[in-house]
Amino acid sequence: MQARVSRKLHDRNERLPQAIRDIAWKAQVRLRARYRRLSAVGKPKVIVTTAIAREMVGFLWAIARQVQLGPAA
Repeated sequence: MQARVSRKLHDRNERLPQAIRDIAWKAQVRLRARYRRLSAVGKPKVIVTTAIAREMVGFLWAIARQVQLGPAA
């Protein structure tokens, strides 16, 4: 599946600052591609899922920092 934002998620995201939406979109595109790459080379599903989860934490950290610092950062 391609990276996309459903109508329900789009409506919910409208209230978020653009910087946070940009980080979230970057995460969705990157993590989808990484999942497909790791699966394609035959990595076990548990390893792939763990790798994606670890990388997702970095994106969550970036969003938290953005919220903490505010729009000027």
